[in-house]
Amino acid sequence: MKFIHLSDLHIGKKVNEFSMLDDQKYIFTKIIHIIDEQKIDGVWIAGDIYDKATPSREAVQLFDSFLTRISEKNIPIFLISGNHDAAERIAFGAKLMHKSKVYVSPIFDGKITPILQKDEYGEIAIYMLPFIKPASVRPFYQNATIESYNDAVKTVIEHMEIQPKRRNVLIAHQFVTGAQKSESEDISVGGIDNVDTFVFDAFDYVALGHIHRPQHIGRETVRYCGTPLKYSFSEVNHKKSVSIITLKQKGDILIEEIELIPKRDMCEIKGFYEELVSLSYYKDINTENYMHITLKDEDDILDAIGKLRNIYPNIMRLDYDNKRTQTNQKIIHTENIENKTPLQLLQEFYELQNNCFMSEEQIEFSSNVMEKIWEEKE
Repeated sequence: MKFIHLSDLHIGKKVNEFSMLDDQKYIFTKIIHIIDEQKIDGVWIAGDIYDKATPSREAVQLFDSFLTRISEKNIPIFLISGNHDAAERIAFGAKLMHKSKVYVSPIFDGKITPILQKDEYGEIAIYMLPFIKPASVRPFYQNATIESYNDAVKTVIEHMEIQPKRRNVLIAHQFVTGAQKSESEDISVGGIDNVDTFVFDAFDYVALGHIHRPQHIGRETVRYCGTPLKYSFSEVNHKKSVSIITLKQKGDILIEEIELIPKRDMCEIKGFYEELVSLSYYKDINTENYMHITLKDEDDILDAIGKLRNIYPNIMRLDYDNKRTQTNQKIIHTENIENKTPLQLLQEFYELQNNCFMSEEQIEFSSNVMEKIWEEKE
């Protein structure tokens, strides 16, 4: 069977106050064409369907249209909620949609029952694990020690009745250790939400969501497909794509990437004002793209962004890079920041501000507060 792996649609997202709904509608039509051209047998959507837990009416309408267009092809759709989604909203109507081959992850209740598909090679068991946190897992496995996200995911998988001779697929929305991140992702500092690759060893393919850059972690078959669009200028050099997964007999999996060309790309250009407004400069540029423009002029240009918008209507960001701005920049040391826990960072900040170390009581109190906030975070 041939599946298309999607994730992190973030429908309704705004980037620098620009609504991406029109761009999302355009790219969804591109995805529909790929489904037709590739003769796809099923669709996996690995979470973060919406950008907010309470999406706008326009966002809900767009997803409804996208889902309906796929469903009309009479192929199964498997979708889970991500950390940006409200699980109860995504799960609404799940039993009704089940009849139309739209399989939605329910609110996590400690039980993950696979959806079985069949082809000439036998059964494919598809397990759908919505985004989970330690606090949401502990009540269902009271005899297990669950202190981290890794413990939570590992415990849930250990309680799945996985038949090793069958082809097993997991759709999940978590941060796997080693993934390359972007600015547009909601990832904790210090790796508190990390999940190790080995917890997925029982699965032939793991369709991941949460990270916006297409990539595999550890082995080729533990994969993030990435977002269908660029959602920050940190992704300006990314090539967005969909992943096409062909499951043949067990152990034989073909993975292909098909590039997605957006209606408007994200671009960064830099130069002097007079240079950037000259026809010889911009005649070969798609000026409708979303732009981050950096001016090298020493003096500020009066109403620069307004004037530049006559040529580049979709400027998202304007900066200056000159002697003045370079002199004013403060150097902030962030050595190994990604390897430090939030508590370690707080301790360093406290020491810097107070010229003394935190007491044991302060450390314990801060640790408890951080854990409570993180677990209750939407």
